[in-house]
Amino acid sequence: MNKHTKRTLKRILLFAALALLVVVLTGCGTSPVTKNSTGFWDRYVIYYFQQFLLWMVNNFHLSYAWAIIVFTIIIRIVLLPLMHFQTKSTKKQMQLQPEVKALQAKYPGKDMDSRQKLNEETQKLYSEAGINPMLGCLPMLVQLPVMLMLYQVIFRTTALRQGTFLWMQLGDPDPWHVLPILAGIFTFLSSWLAMKATPQQGGMGAIMTVFSSVMMLWFAWITASAVSIYWVVSSLFQIGQTLVLQNPWQMQREMEEKEKAKREKEKQLRKAKRRAFKKR
Repeated sequence: MNKHTKRTLKRILLFAALALLVVVLTGCGTSPVTKNSTGFWDRYVIYYFQQFLLWMVNNFHLSYAWAIIVFTIIIRIVLLPLMHFQTKSTKKQMQLQPEVKALQAKYPGKDMDSRQKLNEETQKLYSEAGINPMLGCLPMLVQLPVMLMLYQVIFRTTALRQGTFLWMQLGDPDPWHVLPILAGIFTFLSSWLAMKATPQQGGMGAIMTVFSSVMMLWFAWITASAVSIYWVVSSLFQIGQTLVLQNPWQMQREMEEKEKAKREKEKQLRKAKRRAFKKR
């Protein structure tokens, strides 16, 4: 099992574990949240999150659903520096692919020692370049707790739970299942674009793309419409962000141009060596 396969499997397990954690924790705490609530989670997290949504509704005359949409955009904007850093890390990884392939050629063995040496050398290469391959998990690590908070706020605030948007009641799953399908499609498109920008992931990247899409389809199918709205808007933002900051076609063109320039340089070097040899 190569390094990219192990990394992708770790991401799948992490995604599944966090999704399970969200499902389990959403059942924790069902009483209304007020300023008199006790406990750090209820008093300082859920309560102030609730008050922020209600503040947007009251001061900007938004519906509850539009307050959630605006909040989603705010979260995505706050995450932009992290995503920019992740994009730079991804570009560095692509630039290091020739060195990684050279290491793979240097340690082609399937035995434990060769695999360990390859992993150590690859990790050293990434470390010297300031790359953290697991950085791609951070956006999900940040967003799942936000989804959990949103779920809790909706179910523990009567006005929000009974709010409506189009044909949906925010506290109930989408009865027509439009949002779950959109959540699955947009998650797939977002992951597919990210995979196009990092083609070295190979087959395991495709597995991760399908897995995450199915997981979000299932999650949106059973959870409150308010949470599904958050994920659909967040995924749409992610798609646009990827196209702007990490355009996969542009990155591929840049890599192809670098490879072409490298081959041309090697070709000129071979010609120079042949001419030098003939002059002797």
